[in-house]
Amino acid sequence: MELYVIFIIIVALAFDFLNGMNDAANSIATIVSTRVLSPKMAVLWAAFFNFVAAFGFGVAVATTIGKGIIDPKIVTPDLIFGSLVGAIVWTHLCTHYGYPISVSHALIGGLAGAGLYKGGFDVLNMGGIERVLLFIFLSPTIGMIMAFFLMIAVYWIFKDWNSRQVDKVFRVGQLVSSAAYSLGHGTNDAQKTMGIITILLYSTGYFQGGEMYVPWWVIISAHTAIGLGTLMGGWKVVGTLGVKLTHLKPVHGFCAEGAGSLVLLGTAMFGIPVSTTHTIAGAIMGVGATRRLSAVRWGIVGKIVMAWVFTIPTSAAIGALSYWLIDLF
Repeated sequence: MELYVIFIIIVALAFDFLNGMNDAANSIATIVSTRVLSPKMAVLWAAFFNFVAAFGFGVAVATTIGKGIIDPKIVTPDLIFGSLVGAIVWTHLCTHYGYPISVSHALIGGLAGAGLYKGGFDVLNMGGIERVLLFIFLSPTIGMIMAFFLMIAVYWIFKDWNSRQVDKVFRVGQLVSSAAYSLGHGTNDAQKTMGIITILLYSTGYFQGGEMYVPWWVIISAHTAIGLGTLMGGWKVVGTLGVKLTHLKPVHGFCAEGAGSLVLLGTAMFGIPVSTTHTIAGAIMGVGATRRLSAVRWGIVGKIVMAWVFTIPTSAAIGALSYWLIDLF
């Protein structure tokens, strides 16, 4: 394997690490803000389940990234490198300023931008891209609706319990829901890096004319990288999701994470690369809205949504520019 290809794989895993840092908030924001676990224990808990997700949930999302965004035949190492630069620059900026963006969409944007610059619109898989764009809206909406009704059901079931009893039950329950969400986060987001590395290997003849598949060492490497990134934790993003968005108690955290994990695991099984950030943010809004609409800080929501809207076009532009510079030199 060429040194350049090995270097790009390392860059891809670095991106996966940044993914874990930004998306640590998705897995631990609610469990930290409700004080069920300390920040250090929360990231250890989430990182463990991020890694465990490597064993048992398939690679359907990785296949979508590898084949469903751009035509694999036009892919070169330079194009993959440019795509990664586009995703990494935008992810780093948003993590630094505390915006919980979709790292997945940053990667998809970088890949689409570099591909568009190289081959024009004909190389884009519009069916795959349209499905990604559709779920930008569907994943937070479904997460919000499911969390809202789960919260209503919990209120009804435990209506005769006092707040101390409810809190005690859901402090334990939130450990389970947080673990489930971290599994969903790990299986969905690590697979995006797997897809990038797999398409890189395909473009350099690694499969020697055979069918494209995800090698076992790619699966383990991607889950290890995202788990280590989660251990580092993007604490500004944790503050945005877990504290600024709405006030949470363990019962709220349980319902938000429970709804979010169902969305993530379900979409992963069908190979749909959704945003874990969009999903948990929508779910948190859903549980907040059960108290009253004003319980959700909609000004913060507006800033988050703006970051979501700009993610794909901005990372696409940076990806195209990066590929142009790499190709130039």
